Amino acid sequence: MAEKFKKILIANRGEIALRIIRTCREMGIKTVAVYSTADRESLHVRFADEAVCIGPPSSAESYLSIPKIMAAVEITNADAVHPGYGFLSENADFAEVCSEYGIKFIGPTPEMIRRMGDKVTAKETMIKAKVPVVPGSDGLLKSMEEGKKLAKEVVGYPVMLKATAGGGGKGMRIVTKEEEFEGAWNSARTEAKAAFGNDGMYMEKYVEEPRHIEFQIIGDQYGKVIHLSERDCSVQRRHQKLLEECPSPFMTEELRKEMGDAAVRAGEYINYEGVGTVEFLVDKHRKFYFMEMNTRIQVEHPVTEEVIDHDLIKEQIKVAYGEPVEGDSYFPTGHAMECRINAEDPLHDFRPSPGRIQSFHSSKGHGVRVDTHVYAGYGIPPYYDSMIAKLICRAPTREECITKMERALDEFIIEGVKTTVPFHQWLLKQEDFRNGHFDTGWLAKQDIMDKEKNKG
Repeated sequence: MAEKFKKILIANRGEIALRIIRTCREMGIKTVAVYSTADRESLHVRFADEAVCIGPPSSAESYLSIPKIMAAVEITNADAVHPGYGFLSENADFAEVCSEYGIKFIGPTPEMIRRMGDKVTAKETMIKAKVPVVPGSDGLLKSMEEGKKLAKEVVGYPVMLKATAGGGGKGMRIVTKEEEFEGAWNSARTEAKAAFGNDGMYMEKYVEEPRHIEFQIIGDQYGKVIHLSERDCSVQRRHQKLLEECPSPFMTEELRKEMGDAAVRAGEYINYEGVGTVEFLVDKHRKFYFMEMNTRIQVEHPVTEEVIDHDLIKEQIKVAYGEPVEGDSYFPTGHAMECRINAEDPLHDFRPSPGRIQSFHSSKGHGVRVDTHVYAGYGIPPYYDSMIAKLICRAPTREECITKMERALDEFIIEGVKTTVPFHQWLLKQEDFRNGHFDTGWLAKQDIMDKEKNKG
């Protein structure tokens, strides 16, 4: 077994950086924060043992700059790097550079990241691992004509065009009939080229009324992989998750076993190391299909932590320095739910609301957790993701969890900027949500907060 880390540099910012710092402190590991000039007031800078400014506000010149981050590693003598989520967390080149310099990248190998990061390669890999995949093209489409023919003669409409390097809903188009194909093809390729520098496209059968259900997995350096149950992430707006929960109200014990076994099979096939998430689409008949794999810790990981009573960051670090995964797959006890609190105005199409927080009071009480890096007087910069806090509640049942979350949201006070707290208060009152009758397209069909809009 390798020697434990003495100092970890956290190549990220904000909430997740602070989250990692807390676990490292409990493990007796020193931490290094990196920050842009826009983030010098962030709590992750204050609570790390050391902090290094790595550039101006632009992500490209700071958090995405591999040379600057590696320079910070060198001057602080860190022996490992934790990438968090976003930024360089799924960048195989960064993981490779770390390895070349003898620095442990806390995550999977560069090969694993590349294999699962390209959606076409990932799909081909899952077919070999005998994990169900959505019917579609065999690799990248060579031309629009090939795509049209495949949609008409093999897959059947509706279909989904997807960018191979895509993410966050970019480079994706639903095509319901042949007449729409050319326009969708051109616009998806243009968007993908602009966003990712890669306009390669593939096609899948469009799964109607899908649930987005993901399984948390963890694998060690010795080939063992287990799953830590599921999260339902079906409440989405423009392919962005807004609320996550475990267990899924759509789940059955039989389906959980089938999906959990498939997620473990996926990890075992690629000898996965570290924490990761296997994401599935599940249709209304409870048939599930592999969607993608995230080779990193996820925003919503606290939901899993609350129902299995494990610190996933701690497990991630232990696996990285060579400890084996213990036990078998885990199943949820009780119910947990997470609301993402963003600095956005839900009454005006969720437009960003950067600015200075004048007052901040977070919720407290039994079964209530708040992960955040902000405070009264903190200035929210306009350069990064708008998420400023995660409100997580845990209770014995889903009904009790919703009640607790409603109470916690009522106590959550942020003044000076607009936030999504009112949206979540609205969401929890919706009958479909309370009954578990929703899919990834449900929110788009709602007149969100219509009464509140009319008041204005």
